[in-house]
Amino acid sequence: MSELDTQSSLIPNRWDDHKAAGMSGPELLRYRSNLLGSDMRVTNYGGGNTSGKIGCIDPLTGAEEEILWVKGSGGDIGSMDLAGFATLYMDKLQALKKLYRGAEHEDEMVAYLPHCTYNLNSRAASIDTPLHAYVPYKHVDHLHPDAVISIAASSNSRELTETIYGSEIGWLAWRRPGFQLGLELEKIAAENPHLKGVVLEAHGLFTWADTAKACYEVSLEMINRAQTWLDDRLQNTAAFGGACQTSLADSARHRVASRLMPIIRGKSSEHQRQIGHFNDSPAVLEFVNSRQLKPLADLGTSCPDHFLRTKIKPLVLDYNPDSDNLDAIIAGLDDQLSAYRADYAAYYERCKHDNSPALRDANPVVYLIPGVGMLTFAKDKATARIAGEFYINAINVMRGASGVSDYMGLPEQEAFDIEYWLLEEAKLQRMPKPKALAGRVALITGGAGGIGRATAERLLRDGACVMLTDIDQNSLNETLEAFQQVFGADVVAAIRMDVTDENQVQQAFDTAAVCFGGVDILVSNAGIASSSPLDETTLENWNFNQNILSTGYFLVARSAFTMMKQQKMGGSIVFVASKNGLVASANAAAYCTAKAAEIQLARCVALEGAPHGIRANVVNPDAVLRGSKIWTGKWKEERASAYQMSTDDLEEHYRQRSLLKRNVFPEDIAEGVYFFVSDISAKSTGNVLNVDAGHAPSFTR
Repeated sequence: MSELDTQSSLIPNRWDDHKAAGMSGPELLRYRSNLLGSDMRVTNYGGGNTSGKIGCIDPLTGAEEEILWVKGSGGDIGSMDLAGFATLYMDKLQALKKLYRGAEHEDEMVAYLPHCTYNLNSRAASIDTPLHAYVPYKHVDHLHPDAVISIAASSNSRELTETIYGSEIGWLAWRRPGFQLGLELEKIAAENPHLKGVVLEAHGLFTWADTAKACYEVSLEMINRAQTWLDDRLQNTAAFGGACQTSLADSARHRVASRLMPIIRGKSSEHQRQIGHFNDSPAVLEFVNSRQLKPLADLGTSCPDHFLRTKIKPLVLDYNPDSDNLDAIIAGLDDQLSAYRADYAAYYERCKHDNSPALRDANPVVYLIPGVGMLTFAKDKATARIAGEFYINAINVMRGASGVSDYMGLPEQEAFDIEYWLLEEAKLQRMPKPKALAGRVALITGGAGGIGRATAERLLRDGACVMLTDIDQNSLNETLEAFQQVFGADVVAAIRMDVTDENQVQQAFDTAAVCFGGVDILVSNAGIASSSPLDETTLENWNFNQNILSTGYFLVARSAFTMMKQQKMGGSIVFVASKNGLVASANAAAYCTAKAAEIQLARCVALEGAPHGIRANVVNPDAVLRGSKIWTGKWKEERASAYQMSTDDLEEHYRQRSLLKRNVFPEDIAEGVYFFVSDISAKSTGNVLNVDAGHAPSFTR
């Protein structure tokens, strides 16, 4: 038996009668759904569905009607609210049976579902609606528990179902979800009133009851019964035939992932830009280190919800943690990826129909690495993470099924018919258009300060993933938390970084590679400022400016440039410099010289980066007082002293000095950065953009 605690523990009953008291029928359904969906061993994100047949008042007649409330298309039972449910008149759903022309025509029934909508609900009904509508019970759960799918995906699943459940749970042979399966569920439930549910071969569990609480409890009972049965039989069995590899140490696993992910990302992004995710959880390591890794991985996943997210099978990299043959793995990636794509294309050609959608991206989604873990790549971070979670479900299924029987993947043709289902294709086509920076990863230095924070928000708003770096840990933590609340935890991460520390800079880029797969955008923004007459400028102060504003920018740019070259996807580097890099200011020799060095470095990067599609540009702010950290300390006093005025008058002084007589804010600089990192400036490199409300001496020539 596996030593993994999560596999051997049972699902706890979290139903709270006190909390449920006074809830309406729809609210009880939502409560049950959220409880079930909160545990990934019950069903993963977006997987499974729940329903209730509830009496509701017709808005036109005032009469009470029986309404099916069922998870709508694209919903997630663990997090959705009442708006996530489709609502349909049961009498109209029953009337659809008269229009049904047989299994070969069942897809056409989906077009009739909108005609059954109750109360003008805009939530689209999913293809699973008939699976709930026709079961002659008030409440139905359709779930994908790892323990039950382990039974469903065994070669003798019917026999095992009978052994575990006796006469309480029935069994149906695999059938794609749709109208026909709904009728078969109705038939088996009506003809066998003693049944509490059904196991669908290779798919999952259906349970039913006449109250929301009873249905919840039946679901938990049946999941836990399967888990207990598996635990008893696996307790003296080595999972997956035992281990043949040993995991690397945590730091070494991350080292391997950080080297591989940008390279794989670049090689697999020709169809669409990919974002990566790394998972080295105990469940993953147990599988990738096992003797049965390759044969089980090659069989593919069983549950459609799994392989729709992960492709039917992963790519196993022949990494040897003992010999650390990483260089050889990298050298052989092109051949391995070509072989995988050819195999996927052959699968498409074998299984396609005359009306099948065109071949989709043939690159792997899941990469398994012995001793290291699992990499997943997808169009965005959440999808990549969720794909990994689904493959962990598949691992758990394979562990159980191979331990008590022979694991059985879904037959190839059935898998194809799900993956390239016309209804699934229509769903993909309805997806909203990606945002302008979708699929891009930005690393921002000084990310917790005024300009850095405003820039991060601007890029996040347009779909980028952002790695925040800053030397101020407290501000970094606060900024990260604020952005995660607004944009979600998937798309923004943070690491403390001193731009003058070569090791910390490299660690930040390695962390970005592990978090997101690489870096496409560098916004070099970390800054300080100091002011003193030349004869009072100490060597310490001079070096302080040079170390941060010149050497620091070099170290960060070098790491970004190296990673962008590895990815071979181009990239954009933006230096946030200053108008002082173009025009000298009194009492600021150290600062002005360092800022001029930044601008010259950007030009050098633009020259060397052009053959690789790497652009480098400069945004020059001036007098950004509000929200800027450098204006909260001595710099503000020093500049006011240089102009012989009060600090309270400084902002107005700068406004009046500008040609446009306007203040400049961090958000204005962020817009300039956005221009350079987005495709609207795809043909611009080596440029300087002043965002200063007009300062004639700074006009570039």
